[in-house]
Amino acid sequence: MSGKKSQQSSDLTTPQNVSKGQAVYDRITSGKCKDATAELNAAYGRNGKRKSA
Repeated sequence: MSGKKSQQSSDLTTPQNVSKGQAVYDRITSGKCKDATAELNAAYGRNGKRKSA
């Protein structure tokens, strides 16, 4: 192995994750969301920082 951490994707189809995504979508469509990427990262527990290869 090259020492790189593998990135695991979340299963966005679970009922819990669908609810999280729907809540963020509702905020986006209502105009209450300032930064969709940040809110989605927070909802799914991601740090939002991508490393380039």
